[in-house]
Amino acid sequence: MKGHEKMKKSRVIRINSKSEWENQISAYPVVVHFSASWCMPSVAMNPSFQNLSSSYQQALFFMLDVDEVQEVATKMEIQAMPTFVMLSGGNEKDRIVGANPEELKKRIDAFLCSSSTDHNPL
Repeated sequence: MKGHEKMKKSRVIRINSKSEWENQISAYPVVVHFSASWCMPSVAMNPSFQNLSSSYQQALFFMLDVDEVQEVATKMEIQAMPTFVMLSGGNEKDRIVGANPEELKKRIDAFLCSSSTDHNPL
């Protein structure tokens, strides 16, 4: 039951296709976790990314497996996992490569602070 409750509370949206990607990235400030199921640092970052998604209600959080949606990973020039990309209005504003939860939080703080003056989702 406890695991089911955690799943229910998740705000991370899994992107499974290029069309889903294109429909979602321009609406709000977005934080994307580009990952791969075989990449242990990516898998290790999942709980931190889930927690961050709950802390920042003003952004959308996406997870995209680079092997499943290769077209988007190629377009975004993802070369290592995990890679975290912050987008506003569909434009890349920041990128972090590697598993560093503290740095990711700092960069999301800065991104959302600057995005709130550029983009009001409500």
